[in-house]
Amino acid sequence: MSHAELASSYAALILADDGIEITSDKLQALIKAAGVEEVEPIWTTIFAKALEGKDVKDLLVNVGSGGAAAAPAAGGAAAGGAAEEAKEEEKEEAAEESDEDMGFGLFD
Repeated sequence: MSHAELASSYAALILADDGIEITSDKLQALIKAAGVEEVEPIWTTIFAKALEGKDVKDLLVNVGSGGAAAAPAAGGAAAGGAAEEAKEEEKEEAAEESDEDMGFGLFD
């Protein structure tokens, strides 16, 4: 991560913590007040647009959650769900194996 990205990230967190709207101008002002140099305005613009309308505190609380898992079904439906999951896993494994057979790999 570059200094510009890091400075913009910290500035966005500071603004979010104070409940202030995150804009490019406010990020740039905070970065300059901190004495960080060499941050081009494009970085603050990118961060401001990416965080526009988002609740940064909520994003931080839900880091790594990746979305809610489906609630398990009750009774006999649970067994059917398990069978469907097993079929899906087999399909995924088959797809992964076919990629390997063709000579494609992550580190090739």
